[in-house]
Amino acid sequence: MNSLNSEAFTLLGQHILWSDMLGNVFGLVALALGWRRSLWTWPVQFVSGLILFAAFYGHLTGSAGKQAVVMAVAVYGFWQWRRGKNAAGGHISPRFASWRERAAMLAAAALGTVAVALLFTAYPSLSWDPWPDAYIFVGTIVAMYAQAKGMTEFWIAWLLVDLVGVPLNFANGYAFSGFVYVIYGALVLWGMRDWWLRSREAARPVLEGAPA
Repeated sequence: MNSLNSEAFTLLGQHILWSDMLGNVFGLVALALGWRRSLWTWPVQFVSGLILFAAFYGHLTGSAGKQAVVMAVAVYGFWQWRRGKNAAGGHISPRFASWRERAAMLAAAALGTVAVALLFTAYPSLSWDPWPDAYIFVGTIVAMYAQAKGMTEFWIAWLLVDLVGVPLNFANGYAFSGFVYVIYGALVLWGMRDWWLRSREAARPVLEGAPA
């Protein structure tokens, strides 16, 4: 762990840690695999979470907790995608969440953020910045749950998490995380477009007599 948290190089006056760099590189690979709907997105995401957990542990408790959740949900997501992948193409079929599912995720995100923030506030040793940490922690759970279920809306959830996560990384010295999210943001937008089009195609009714 000490080796992972040592400095790799300096970029624009920012000290880049090995753990920060490697964890985010694996995260980018996992995102690209998720865009391609590959089952390998989950093992790679697990490795990314493990490395970033080492980076954040003892400093950013909320972010470290987020990575623990990433690893747990990665196992769940692997199981879900392995069960639900398309037998013909070997990939899952993206879909839009129902309005009921969207409402449930929004309610869970709101209530969960308040609950976790109050916990962090009651125990200051868990987080020096309770509300952003709680938002990231709960938002990550919601985003990865939606991804595990094959919901296209998970891309939107990740964007909302990053709106807080990116400046928080810069503020706490994890510069590589901030820089890499420029590429990450582009991949999210492209991936969201691809999944959106596939979900719209899947939701389109097949005319009677027309080939499926």
